[in-house]
Amino acid sequence: MNVPDYTFFLIAILPALIVGAISFYFFHTYMKNEDARRRFLLHKENQKTALPLKLQAYERLALFLERISPGKLLFRIKPNSDEADLYASLLIASIEQEFEHNLAQQIYISSDCWDYIKTAKNATIAMIRKVAASENVNSANDLRETILKTLMEKQTPSDAALGFIKKEVRNLT
Repeated sequence: MNVPDYTFFLIAILPALIVGAISFYFFHTYMKNEDARRRFLLHKENQKTALPLKLQAYERLALFLERISPGKLLFRIKPNSDEADLYASLLIASIEQEFEHNLAQQIYISSDCWDYIKTAKNATIAMIRKVAASENVNSANDLRETILKTLMEKQTPSDAALGFIKKEVRNLT
């Protein structure tokens, strides 16, 4: 083969190479789009099942926060004896039991929201312990009265966490 034969061969092959490269590009782009479409449809289908579970978790945690709110907790749990320490222990045990009952809900909510809920629980327990340790609390009824007076002065820890839950649920829908 001489030089003109090579150029003739190159001129004959060049359009085939260009068509092949363009075909490969379009086929690759098409497959990428199809993969993205399948992933989107799968994500959309998962959202149909995941969203109700998330909303149910937020509902349960809102109920938890309402149940550990000091005013409602004092109304729901009556003292067994007249000792303030025993009553404080009973209130704290009730809060811990409620928390353990709702522990699995953390997988459906954001970590920030879970942190708010843990902080509300810990702040409520700390408030009960602080009031129980004060010198002017001698009986379970004194403990109840002092906690209720404290609630009149400031917002409960549950209210802040409940506000955060409401904000997150608004962002979900």
